[in-house]
Amino acid sequence: METRAVLKFVRVPPRKARLVVDLIRGQDVGQALTIVRFTPKRAARIVEKLLRSAMANAQHNHGVRDVERLFVKAVTVDEGPRSKRWVPRAMGRATPIQKRTSHITIVLEERPAS
Repeated sequence: METRAVLKFVRVPPRKARLVVDLIRGQDVGQALTIVRFTPKRAARIVEKLLRSAMANAQHNHGVRDVERLFVKAVTVDEGPRSKRWVPRAMGRATPIQKRTSHITIVLEERPAS
């Protein structure tokens, strides 16, 4: 049974979030939590929270009893809308700044009992 959790409009650039997400793709949930907990990136805290949310969704919505049998089937980071700002520069010029956002989706699936 697939379980998903989606977090939208996160103020982390997609390129930086993908660095963290690539570490946990295909891992067991316990191992993924350990990896994310000790990753020194800002996006790691966000991904950890989302992973815990997906685990809670599996228990509450789909009745998964053994959370340790879950693994990360798919993780995607898509680009959200950009906030556009202008910064003043020398000689009356201005430089654009784009504050990027991300949409992160985690899909968990239960491993078959062996």
